[in-house]
Amino acid sequence: MVFSQLDFWIFFSIVLALYVALPFRAQNWMLLIASYVFYAAWDWRFLFLIMLSTCTDYLIALKMERTETQSARRFWLSVSLWTNLSVLGIFKYFNFFIESFAMLSEKFGFPVSYHALHIVLPVGISFYTFQTLSYTIDVYRRDIRATTSLRDFALFVSFFPQLVAGPIERASHLLPEVSHPRRMTWDNVTRGVVLCLIGLIKKIVIADAISPTVDTIFAMPDPSGGVILIGTWLFAIQIYCDFSGYTDIARGVARIMGFNLMLNFAQPYFSVNPQDFWRRWHISLSTWLRDYLYVPLGGNRKGKRRTQINLMLTMVLGGLWHGAAWNFVLWGAYQGTLLVLHRQLVGKLGARTDKGFGGMFLHIIKIALFFQVTCYGWLLFRASSFEQITRFTKSLLTMRWSDFSDLGFINIPVPAFAGMAVILFVDVMIEVTGNPRFYEVWLRPARAACYSILVYTLAFGATTTPSAFIYFQF
Repeated sequence: MVFSQLDFWIFFSIVLALYVALPFRAQNWMLLIASYVFYAAWDWRFLFLIMLSTCTDYLIALKMERTETQSARRFWLSVSLWTNLSVLGIFKYFNFFIESFAMLSEKFGFPVSYHALHIVLPVGISFYTFQTLSYTIDVYRRDIRATTSLRDFALFVSFFPQLVAGPIERASHLLPEVSHPRRMTWDNVTRGVVLCLIGLIKKIVIADAISPTVDTIFAMPDPSGGVILIGTWLFAIQIYCDFSGYTDIARGVARIMGFNLMLNFAQPYFSVNPQDFWRRWHISLSTWLRDYLYVPLGGNRKGKRRTQINLMLTMVLGGLWHGAAWNFVLWGAYQGTLLVLHRQLVGKLGARTDKGFGGMFLHIIKIALFFQVTCYGWLLFRASSFEQITRFTKSLLTMRWSDFSDLGFINIPVPAFAGMAVILFVDVMIEVTGNPRFYEVWLRPARAACYSILVYTLAFGATTTPSAFIYFQF
């Protein structure tokens, strides 16, 4: 089931009707069953993996809770790490590493034979693995207490709105909402519906409409620099609308039922530097990498050189988290390099505050320039091979004005541009006011007009060829 298709909304309507009718404890049992049904709709065979991860980390957390010996706690944490990362490694990375080793051996004149595993990547495995790992690590650090309710913990792991593509929730945030009664209020319902409308506009009005053009450009053998530039801009819009659209719908569906999932995107394309970008993009992953990888490695506490190494290692592993391919590793290295360079420049130039009209103009220029830097990273992310990256980069560096004369094949539906205008307005208003619910302070006629525009844009702009969410493959 996909958020952008009718079968999900029929499923959610049934779940919501039962949710309203049942008392609290029965609600949790029903949501747990519904979450497993939701996941089984993708491939029922992988239910045992999420159940294995759930039961393993539930029992390990209880073991750590009941022992005071630090060596024993460390042992149980290592069991959790090895179990979860081994499952993730086998299903997601085994073929990648063995194929890479074989290619490297052949280049050095030592050809080897190997057998790849013919396995399907379980949907959402990277998300729920990181979610359960954060739980056992937090219990190990004594930041939270281990829950004694297997039902509540299982629902925390498998909660269907955010199961497949996040946000990656922390137990300290979501588990209390699971284990305590919730209220369905008119305020929650209206806010949830608005989030769902915005998310659906992002996905089926914008991202799905752009997708065919992006696929066409990245399938071209030798496109001009102008075509590549336009294609990269379009992919930047596509991946933002696709992924943040999923998050908006997930947060909206959860909010209707009284759950408050964390914010995962905060207008990332208004960033002016790489540090700012990673405070705004995929926030649940970037904070996970910070708290459970970068800081334990030493963060910025062990000198300048060690800080640079920690940044690079964190971002390279963050890139590899996205997929078992070298272009993701390269993308992570690119992001790490940007962070290292930015830290160097900030240390030499110091912080600068843009004030007045001139400062605002300079700020807009910074946003526009850093957007280009971000887009080149998306080229690395989207490319299918190093050879394509090399060709596309060379074409960009030798780009001429005449390259923009052969763009006639680009066919973006008019409703997609209307959707972009709506989303741009929403993001600008949130950025300027600092309030994601800026519309709530408007007069009732203005709010009604806002809701009408959202509904109209979705109803008349929805593409008839929906595609899977990009982050499902991760």
